Amino acid sequence: MTDFFSYLSGKPYPGRGIALGRSADGKRSVAVYFIMGRSVNSRNRIFEKTEDGIRTRAFDESKMTDPSLIIYHPVRTFGRGLIVTNGDQTDTIRDFLERGLPFDQALRTREFEPDGPNWTPRISGLLSPDGSYKLSILKAADPEGSACARYTFEYPGLAGQGRFISTYVGDGSPLPSFQGEPLAVSFGDESARDLATMVWDSLNSDNKVSLFVRTVDLSTGETDTVIINKHQEG
Repeated sequence: MTDFFSYLSGKPYPGRGIALGRSADGKRSVAVYFIMGRSVNSRNRIFEKTEDGIRTRAFDESKMTDPSLIIYHPVRTFGRGLIVTNGDQTDTIRDFLERGLPFDQALRTREFEPDGPNWTPRISGLLSPDGSYKLSILKAADPEGSACARYTFEYPGLAGQGRFISTYVGDGSPLPSFQGEPLAVSFGDESARDLATMVWDSLNSDNKVSLFVRTVDLSTGETDTVIINKHQEG
């Protein structure tokens, strides 16, 4: 099992990342989502709470140049479940679920981002009320971005365990996409605030932008949510 915080500390630019799992005592499910940025446009963002989750928005509207791939709703609730993604496929998944159609079917209608030569993967997660969860990555099948490879992974909610997936495995040109199965990581019994602090402190100080952490009591559905924005620290 990979040490989540050491892994993040050793990766200057994993891009955007999703971790889902369950606390060590088995009582709470856990969701983590962060964004990082290298350009002024990407770094000019914050997470903002909405009625059903969060959205990204420009911190300084005058510096926004292209909102197409950086302004979206990364998190939306669906009943007592939670959808977490790195793009507007959040809405695609929600719309399919509302029609009684499955998570993976929704993602068959989407593909990686059109930002060659990086072809940034679309990563998505679905956290169920019973603590089980799914993770998906849609990535270019070749360097030319001529086709999309789709992978979906489904996990039981085991106490103290989680899985992590990110858009990239590190810095580079072009940026190297995440490879293989989502990493097995461990969770303790930290509060949402403590977990958020630990994740935030592990992310590269130059590239980190915003972080969302939520824990959900599996018996009551009660949630505890923490948002950290670099532009609003303190």
